[in-house]
Amino acid sequence: MFKKSDEKENASHSIQLKTSVIKGIKNQLIEQFPGIQPWLNQIMPKKDPVKIVRCREHREILTVKGELLFFRERDGPFYSALRLLHKYPFILPHQQVDKGAIKFVLSGATTVCPGLTSPGAKLHPVVVGSIVAIMAEGKQHALCAGVMKVSAEDTEKVKRGTGIENIHYLNDGLWPMKTSASLGRNALG
Repeated sequence: MFKKSDEKENASHSIQLKTSVIKGIKNQLIEQFPGIQPWLNQIMPKKDPVKIVRCREHREILTVKGELLFFRERDGPFYSALRLLHKYPFILPHQQVDKGAIKFVLSGATTVCPGLTSPGAKLHPVVVGSIVAIMAEGKQHALCAGVMKVSAEDTEKVKRGTGIENIHYLNDGLWPMKTSASLGRNALG
């Protein structure tokens, strides 16, 4: 979703959100990520300003105190930024790939079914279209956030094709984005 490029090129301007809009976004996040509810006030404290950073290609990044939390394209679903997912790993269901798939996932490739069904991989039952964290065999933190394209049952049967569409991975264009100090007042601050 975010190709490697200059972050100043990606972020154009930011808008501080009103309380009513923040409340609506929090409700949407609770609906999308049921496990986040007890932690949402810690992630997005009431007194801290919440901003939306507008980027190229109709992308928006939700920030609090310059920290990237969630992002989305147009009015689509919110996706968790990996830095947030590393702090709160339980907000998304996990799928684990084997060691051989790590380099492909980190290069932005979609996660294919053989990487999810081979020894070392763990495939948990999740509904098609669900947002998941892609973990790796022997690693502690998520490599990627993605969307399930095939059910776990079908993945086990077919063992071919795309299993998870890669949305945000380590070292993509979103990963190195900095806080407002490096981008200027109008970007992420």
